[in-house]
Amino acid sequence: MTNSSPGPRLGFFTRLLEDAPADQRYRFALEQIQAAETHGFDSAWVAQHHFSAAEGGLPSPLVFLAHAAAQTSRIRLGTAIITLPMENGVRVAEDVAVTDVLSGGRLEIGLGSGGNPKSFPAFGTSFDVRREVFADNLAALKTLLAGKSLDTGHALYPQASGRSDGRGLSERLWQATFSSGGAGAAGAAGDGLMLSRTQPRAQDNPGAPLDEVQLPVIDTYLSNLPAGVEPRILASRTAVVAEAKDLPALRALTEPALRSEADRLVGYDTSGLSLDELLVATDTFLGTPEQVVERLSTDRVLSQATDVSFQVHSVPTTNETTLRSIELLATEVAPALGLTLTTEQAA
Repeated sequence: MTNSSPGPRLGFFTRLLEDAPADQRYRFALEQIQAAETHGFDSAWVAQHHFSAAEGGLPSPLVFLAHAAAQTSRIRLGTAIITLPMENGVRVAEDVAVTDVLSGGRLEIGLGSGGNPKSFPAFGTSFDVRREVFADNLAALKTLLAGKSLDTGHALYPQASGRSDGRGLSERLWQATFSSGGAGAAGAAGDGLMLSRTQPRAQDNPGAPLDEVQLPVIDTYLSNLPAGVEPRILASRTAVVAEAKDLPALRALTEPALRSEADRLVGYDTSGLSLDELLVATDTFLGTPEQVVERLSTDRVLSQATDVSFQVHSVPTTNETTLRSIELLATEVAPALGLTLTTEQAA
């Protein structure tokens, strides 16, 4: 039955990183989103990455989400994120508007300034000016989504009518950031705040828990929200939930993959850590439902979040493992943590 808990809404996130060609990655992601809807997840999010299949399999998230909208009926569909400095703000507004109409008002728009310097030149800009370009594109996007005209006199068509809860597209924008400065800007704008699955720690405190790093970011966001604006805080977390019998094989696959990127994720040398220590250091929740619940139950960010999205990355899972993890998250982990499901779960 539906979980009536007031806890964060349950979400699913994918970077489409299965070891498969693009067409199979897209079919897998669609199957995972459909499974998430069946099991009561409130939202599903996809990432945008350009040029590198190893970083992420989807350069055009709104094209994919338009297709996913036709294959689902209830689940909210979000971008996490669109790298706005590599886009044209007017064109993003148009694509967002069309996708939202096709989805019946289910689109959520996560935005960020980008973290990979190598991709920027292909789009006629540079990493060094990303924040300025982000601000300009965001201003144009917000103007159009709010139903206003640009300085040129152009207005957006189609104009979405908003969802049943009254939230228009301009009230479904989210900004991703690591920093309190970025969080303050998102709060002042009345946008949602998107928090990462992990992030580098300060050099003087490399072992700080993720919630210790992110709680001040949340505080800054909340303190800058205009009066009367409801907070929207999305916490992303890596969680792969499996039966005990499947864990040895999963751990064996995970260790080399995680070691290859751990230093980049956490910002210090992790070569001396055991696998269990590495999982903790990279904020990777890999285990049985009971083990994942035990670790997540100490995450103080979850009590502040309005939404939490779970991804399997950086664990190199198969589609089957991801589908089983989605089921176990909904049926065992979410109820234990008080996360909110939005529909009846499958038997």
